[in-house]
Order: sequence, then C-alpha cells, then structure tokens
Amino acid sequence: MTDAPFRPFDDQLDEQAALAHLRDAVAGADDGELFLERRRSEVISFDDGRVKTASYDAGEGFGLRAVRGETAGYAHSTEISEAAVKRAVETARLAVGDGGGTLAEAPRATNVRLYGDADPVSDAEFPVKLDTLREIDAFARALDPRVVQVSATLAASLQEVEILRPEGLRVRDVRPMTRLNVSVIVEENGRREQGGMGGGGRFGLTDLIDKANWEPVAREALRIALVNLDAEPAPAGVMDVVLGPGWPGILLHEAVGHGLEGDFNRKKSSAFAGLMGQRVAAPGVTVLDDGTIPDRRGSISIDDEGTPSGKNVLIDDGILVGYMQDRQNARLMGVEPTGNGRRESFAHAPMPRMTNTYMLSGNADPKDILADLKDGIYAVGFGGGQVDITNGKFVFSCTEAYRVKDGKVGRPVKGATLIGDGATALQKIRAIGNDMTLDPGIGNCGKAGQWVPVGVGQPTLMIGGLTVGGSAA
Repeated sequence: MTDAPFRPFDDQLDEQAALAHLRDAVAGADDGELFLERRRSEVISFDDGRVKTASYDAGEGFGLRAVRGETAGYAHSTEISEAAVKRAVETARLAVGDGGGTLAEAPRATNVRLYGDADPVSDAEFPVKLDTLREIDAFARALDPRVVQVSATLAASLQEVEILRPEGLRVRDVRPMTRLNVSVIVEENGRREQGGMGGGGRFGLTDLIDKANWEPVAREALRIALVNLDAEPAPAGVMDVVLGPGWPGILLHEAVGHGLEGDFNRKKSSAFAGLMGQRVAAPGVTVLDDGTIPDRRGSISIDDEGTPSGKNVLIDDGILVGYMQDRQNARLMGVEPTGNGRRESFAHAPMPRMTNTYMLSGNADPKDILADLKDGIYAVGFGGGQVDITNGKFVFSCTEAYRVKDGKVGRPVKGATLIGDGATALQKIRAIGNDMTLDPGIGNCGKAGQWVPVGVGQPTLMIGGLTVGGSAA
C-alpha cells in the first residue's frame, strides 16, 4: 500500500464505466451510490515499561448500494476493479427487483473542508513515537511513588473516500484522526485504583506527541487515580445528581441521542417517536448534533452518502424539533437529509448516526448549581454505559464522582452507577450551567455492529431524582 493519494478513478476504475454499472444497479430504484475507501492506521501501546503492541493496518475496497423504499441491496469487495463492480451490481439489484422508484436528487455540493488532509501516520518516525511513549511512562512514574503501572497508547489513521452517485456527482473526503490515551494505576496500603485520560481529533500526530500536550494528559490520569484511591463506597438510592461539563455528555449521547436518530423514529421504536413539536425536555434545554466543528473527532466534511455535514438542532428550549437523518430515512419520512448518513467502512451500509452531540449552555453559575445540591452525587467522569433505545432506559458507571451534602463537595465515591431513562431525565433537568464544554476527543459510538468516532459535550447540569446504584453508605 503506497502513500500516494487514493485516486481509484485514475488508477483502478474507469469513471464512465463505473457510472454505467452504478446506473444499472439503481435502475428503477430510489437511491444508491458507489462508495470507495482506502484506510491506513497505526497503533502503538506501551504498557508496564515495554511495548505491548505495535500494529499497522492498511486496506481498501468499495461498497455499492441500491435502495428502493425500505429495502437496500448492498455488496462490497476488497477488490477495486470493473469486474468486481459488475458482480456487485448483480447482488444489489436483487433488492430492487423490477423497480418503479424515482431516483432522489443528488446532495448539494460543498467546498467546505473541516480538517487537513495530511497523513498523521507519517507525521513522525516510529522511533520518535516509541520514545514519546517511554517519556510518558517515565514522567508519570516520577510524579508519585504510588504509581505502579502506566499504559500509554498512540493511534493515528487516515481514511480516504470517494463517492460516485448515479447522476454523475463525485465527491471526495480525506479524514485524518489521532488519539492519545494514558492510564495510571496507583497503590497504597494494598489498595489499587486506576485513572485514565486521553484526547485527540482530526489533526496531525505532531500535536499529540509534543510534551506540552501529553504532560497534562498524564497528570490528569494520575489525579483521577489518586482521587479514586481516597474514595468511599457510593451510596444507593434516589437522589439529585449534578453532572460536570464535557465528557459527561456521553450520558446525553446514549440516553437521548440514539433515540433521536431517524431510523428508530421512522420505525416507531424510539421513546421519542411521534413527539415532534412537543415538549420532551425542561425549558432551557437545547440539544444539537453538529458535524461542522473544525478538527473535532466527530466532525465530517461530508457524510458517507455525500451529503454535507450539518449543524442540526434536535431539541430547542425543550421542544423536539428535529431528528438526525440519512438519505433513505429522510425520504421515507418526507424531510431533508441532515448529513448524518455514516458507516464504519466500505463493508457497511450507511445509517443515521450522531457526529458531535451536545447541549448548549444555560445561565447558571456551576458553583451555584453545586451549592443548591442538598444531598446527592456530583459526577464528573463516566466509563461504560448501556441504553435501551425503545424506552431510553440507561445505566452508566461513574469513574469520578463525589458525595455532596448541603452544597459541600465531600469525599469521592467508588462504584456509583446512574440509572434512569432519557426522556424522564430531560424533563427533570433543574439547572443548566454557563460552562458548556466539548469532550477532549475520545468518543466512539456503536450501533448495529458498526463503530464510528463521535464527540459529546454539555454544561454542568443538575438532574433531579435519578437512581444511584452503589453500596449503602
């Protein structure tokens, strides 16, 4: 695999021949496209003083789709050739049948570029990356004698896509991605606790391997580990909860965001189905999905159907005003696509997915919000979570949380889980801070077996009456 730009219509396919085959595939269909992709990625992990993994992956291929009504025929191949495209046409047409559809209009064109196109994998030589990880390991260990283990990972990738549509529109996007993660384990009096921190986005690796950037990440990972070393068992019961800004927006993403994706609402399997124009959240709650923020992890100049990314308002002052849509669901629901048709790779068909999902700031001072918390939990870090899209019920584990009584933040608590449902939680938001922050660039989202990078964000929030699972105080 060379580092030359991915130009499949110059090097592997005749564009006019490919277009003719694509038109055969979508004859009588409503929509379809030929999606071509090349991806390169490198991951280096340093664990407990030595290299744990060092991997480089490269691959390319195409996916061809024909859509008619609610049905889509999809075929993909790692061989980019006219013969492979012809075989894919035969498979995709099985879903179209005799046709009878009317081909949808092409996406509007855009010249917007939200990130650069340089290859971050090539930003630094392998020995430099390895030395950086060794430095992080040594730096974190030197910060505190209680550090017993350090893990650090550098990841970089470049995804290049070309999308050919049956009306002849051809669009291209080059998507860089980098990420640094640091995990620290500390031990004191036989007790071990862990803390982790990371960050990244659609920019070069050089930014991440600069000491001025990775030092704060390592310090924050250690701080969280030491906080947890002092944690007491979490209380259990129904109580008010204050969520910190930034990454805690992952709760919003899971508990609310998935329920606002078009396919779940078209099929009426979402807790928000049929509620357009109605109040679904407390006054002051405004939620957006915005794929247009430069260099952010969840941003995309165009989605994987060729539609320009959008800044889409989903909930406006508590009123449901929009869903996230790909082309198929938008057409079936009689609305416009929103630039949310995303896929993990050429081997997957697109579906409505989030980009950067966040809640706008309110007017409250975060200090006043905490001062108003009489008896509850202040949660500023989250780990894994689960949600049931049909009813919005969620369970999230806290990685950093504190007991609060009479407005005073007390000791950290360990083992706290937040339990509730998204629709009810939105209605029970009692205060919205003026400190909206986006996460540092660490989000991944899974849906139907596909993973895509995303961003989240929110201000400090107080939510009344959430169930907190833990150990009785």
